[in-house]
Amino acid sequence: MWPFKKRRQPAGLVVDPAQGDPQARALIEALGAQDWRTARDVFNVTTNPDARAYLMEVAANVDGVQDWIGEWVAAEPDSTLPVLVRGCHAVYWAWEARGAKRAEHTSEEQFREFFRRLRTAENLLDEVVARDPDDVTARTWLVSSARGRQVDRDEARARFEEVVKRHPTHVVAHEQRLQYLCAKWSGSDEQMFAFAREATVAAPGGSLLPELLVVAHVEKWLSLPRGEDDEYISSPQVRVDMLAAVEKSLFHPAFTPGFGWIPRANTFAMGLEKAGEFEAAARVFDLIGDQVSDWPWVYCGDPVTAFTAGREWVYTNRD
Repeated sequence: MWPFKKRRQPAGLVVDPAQGDPQARALIEALGAQDWRTARDVFNVTTNPDARAYLMEVAANVDGVQDWIGEWVAAEPDSTLPVLVRGCHAVYWAWEARGAKRAEHTSEEQFREFFRRLRTAENLLDEVVARDPDDVTARTWLVSSARGRQVDRDEARARFEEVVKRHPTHVVAHEQRLQYLCAKWSGSDEQMFAFAREATVAAPGGSLLPELLVVAHVEKWLSLPRGEDDEYISSPQVRVDMLAAVEKSLFHPAFTPGFGWIPRANTFAMGLEKAGEFEAAARVFDLIGDQVSDWPWVYCGDPVTAFTAGREWVYTNRD
């Protein structure tokens, strides 16, 4: 589950790639200006593994980094950070080559370039791990690349386990593991839901991890034929799951908005809206305000248009 590239949006709301965070904004501007020293300083003051991963999601999606980051690597050969940024960005760069469509709509040339860039990414990330085995961010992006490289189940599981034994509640690693376990990739509905439920039960109150259960239901909804999809996502069991997830996450007294929460809150908003849980969805939209994210609304077309329509529908029906 990676952020998609920013698109042209209708007047009014826009998708903010910095998610309203000044550190992320500074990082985007620095990388866009090829100012690796400022980018380095932003990363170096962020030690929390989740916050660091969220910043890397933003950094890895900046266009053109692959064209100049070799200068940073050469300037600081003893540092793993520029190699890490280069490797994480290469994973995004690979997905850019592949495109967002399903395999049957992806050309052989796209696949060749996709795998070439993924090999580059994994070589860089492996270098970081060899030099610093406890680099959780590098290991997390190896969880992501496992899906694209179609590594076997044991290897994919081992990559994830290397992350969570160092940081058990790592949100991005869990999200990427869930995607690997989707039926459309290397898993099944049973594996996906078992993982999402286990992570939700184990999550501390106020965590973003219960979002995984909403993502699992959205993935199932997307896989169904028209008619069956809406019947599924508005079913009683799905509604119970989504309400339980948001109560343990965004609505829990321990929840504190921090960097990275915006796209996860948008996931709760879309899931609850599709399920017809309007009161809970309205509470989430109130919390989000105008901070629309690309994912998951891109599944419904233009993200801003889908967000706006969903919010209006929820507010109209909340009572």
